[in-house]
Amino acid sequence: MKKETLLTHMGSTPKQHQGIINIPAYRASTILFPDLAAFDASEKGQYPHPTYARYGTPSTQALEESIAELEGADYALVTATGLSAITVALFAFLGAGDHLLMVDTVYGSTRRFCDLELARMGVEITYYDPAIGENIGSLIKPNTKVVFCESPGSLTFELQDISAIAKVAHLHNVVVISDNTWGTPIYFHPFDMGVDVSIQSATKYMSGHSDLMMGSISCKKEHYAALRRAFGNIGACPTGDNCYLAMRGLRTLAVRVKQHYENSLIVARWLAARPEVEKVLYPALPDAPGHDLWKRDFSGACGLFSFVLKDVPERKKLAAMLDNLDYFGMGWSWGGYESLIVPVDLSKVRTASKFPYKGQLLRIHIGLENPDDLMADLAAGFDRLKAGA
Repeated sequence: MKKETLLTHMGSTPKQHQGIINIPAYRASTILFPDLAAFDASEKGQYPHPTYARYGTPSTQALEESIAELEGADYALVTATGLSAITVALFAFLGAGDHLLMVDTVYGSTRRFCDLELARMGVEITYYDPAIGENIGSLIKPNTKVVFCESPGSLTFELQDISAIAKVAHLHNVVVISDNTWGTPIYFHPFDMGVDVSIQSATKYMSGHSDLMMGSISCKKEHYAALRRAFGNIGACPTGDNCYLAMRGLRTLAVRVKQHYENSLIVARWLAARPEVEKVLYPALPDAPGHDLWKRDFSGACGLFSFVLKDVPERKKLAAMLDNLDYFGMGWSWGGYESLIVPVDLSKVRTASKFPYKGQLLRIHIGLENPDDLMADLAAGFDRLKAGA
């Protein structure tokens, strides 16, 4: 079954819901046992159904089964936010005295969680260069438990050779966790690359409409018990309404990311030809850093990338460019239907790798608007940047 067909039909059980195509949003906290025997069975861990809504409802179960099938995993869990998916996964495999290898270009909130929470709990953290590849073995210690990847990084878009990293990590019985929010299950298949646990921020493309927050964790059978334990004890469960919205968003995921990809290629090529721009960091472009890895491992690209200006303009000139854009909002999320742009300061977020460009970095998300309108909007912004007003 092709992904487009799978997305259309997965998780739909109309015979169980009076012919209704979409599973309803189950709003629940208490779940009643039918009898004492069922209650006693649950106390022994032998009851086959959730015993409290935190552990799942038909809404969460349908979504989890769909995500697992889409990613090629055995199991999936859905969490309240993308960050909670990351924290649950890290808590599942790390404890005091353990060692974590974290990619240096990781999502900023993941980095803060490592530095402010995991380190406080006695986890040793080493940040590594995203280009390390098979040389990851030189950083693995006897107490290393996890290698965390994010390819590409969501600010500067360095690609990682995840298959090489996973091959070496598995020689040392180290779990490989990868954030697949950018690639989505449409364009990147993490389990084919040796990943053990795949994370997605469902807030982004899985939702697609900028109206919910959720995360997902997919895994193979051997890692499910640890993840399920951490998930149950942390309690970062999503609402039934958000599960309903996420399932609805999944139906159109393939169509939407294809359009984001097509729009982004048009805008990225246009930006690459602009005199104000030094470099466009979009792995799908042939001259972008990491393009060869992208071409080998990915079948497409989403709408998020960055570009570097040839200098660092005065703040008032940058404000003149950004404050008056018509179609680009200034906001940190992405993956919705709308276009976004934010200036990025890299001075405090890298310790194990160097960014090779000196100009102002602007991260951009290309939405579902017409690319001609987006390019005209940016062109007017560049004119204001040069004029300073």
